[in-house]
Amino acid sequence: MYKSQLRILSILLFICLAQVALAGNWPQFRGPSGLGISQDKGLPVTWTDTENIAWKTALPGYGSSSPIALDDKLYVTCYSGYGMGYKSGRMEDLKLHLVCVDAAKGNIIWDKPIKPSLPESSRVRDHGYAAATPATDGKDIYVFFGRSGVFKFDLKGNQIWQTSVGTKTHAWGSGTSPVLYKDLVIVNASVESKALVAINKATGKEAWRAEGMISSWNTPHLIEVSRGKHELAVSVKGFILGFDPATGKELWRCQGIPDYICPSIISNKGVLYAIGGRSSKTIAVKSGGRGDVTKTHKLWQADVGANVSSPVFHDNHLYWVSDRNKVAYCISTADGSVKYAEDIKKQPYASTLLADGRLYIVTRNDGTIVLSAKPKFEQVAYNKLNDKSTFNASPIVCDGTLIMRSDENLYCIKKIN
Repeated sequence: MYKSQLRILSILLFICLAQVALAGNWPQFRGPSGLGISQDKGLPVTWTDTENIAWKTALPGYGSSSPIALDDKLYVTCYSGYGMGYKSGRMEDLKLHLVCVDAAKGNIIWDKPIKPSLPESSRVRDHGYAAATPATDGKDIYVFFGRSGVFKFDLKGNQIWQTSVGTKTHAWGSGTSPVLYKDLVIVNASVESKALVAINKATGKEAWRAEGMISSWNTPHLIEVSRGKHELAVSVKGFILGFDPATGKELWRCQGIPDYICPSIISNKGVLYAIGGRSSKTIAVKSGGRGDVTKTHKLWQADVGANVSSPVFHDNHLYWVSDRNKVAYCISTADGSVKYAEDIKKQPYASTLLADGRLYIVTRNDGTIVLSAKPKFEQVAYNKLNDKSTFNASPIVCDGTLIMRSDENLYCIKKIN
């Protein structure tokens, strides 16, 4: 009995240490819990090409994926040889990359080239061939490259396995990022096979598959519905779906947005918020239901949204900037009422970042807008770098610094006295 109790305590201690090890990092798309929120303080508010730039590093290829941060290193994907900035070339020369960068100095530690599975889409609009953000559990790196599959690498760049989740392509490319749940890597392979696919982290073998991922370019979202019990939510054309992440069993569905969906779901205290569609809608759904929950768990719907960018939650409000009409929104999560809708005349594809009471909105070609995170529009700063390439990637926070990625460069922005 004593040995059994000791083993349980050892396991719990290991889990706690693992959680502490990842606590200050940015391990996946939109950071811890996929919410786009950092707890860091003292981040820079203003910067120029010569002010508060700790380093700038040219990447070995293009991409719209965000970097992730683990301890003192950054990991980011890119592609080269074909399709860079719509330039001509041979598809046979296309090369995929997983790159490791020193977070303090910006130098590239290693660059792992990956041979793609061809043929790819001949012209990927806006996003290129490296749009999925990697994910890490603190021990290994998991990367999704569309029809080329899901890859596992160790922290030194050695490939451990590769698994296909489908071979179809799309002119918009593949934009969803992997999420990790216990011993599983879960990918929304809507483009590749119209399925949600879970892969065993140790073996690379498929664990389960759920069909019905129609016109869905958003990363699945894990939500804790009760202590230790999770659901996996994803927004597809027409529905918001909830799954058991351990088995792939569909638990519930709610009528959603009748269009293709790019923005990722976020949540707070058991309530999911989904935005998207060219018709621009926001829907609030309470998790934990079963079957068709449209009449029982759908809380409200608002006729505002975004086509690509994902929102953040802060103090009972949602914030985002729509790439479709270039309007900054704040709405109440109590009833979906609009608190402000301000035309900023600049287009983001990146998702909003919340840090230190401020909203960081990286636009594609017109710099970064910093707003106060409060239900009254207040622009704090506007920062523009002399970088002619496009900023599609969402910014991240790493050890008190802001990390931004353009098609061509990686930036570390921090307060420099």
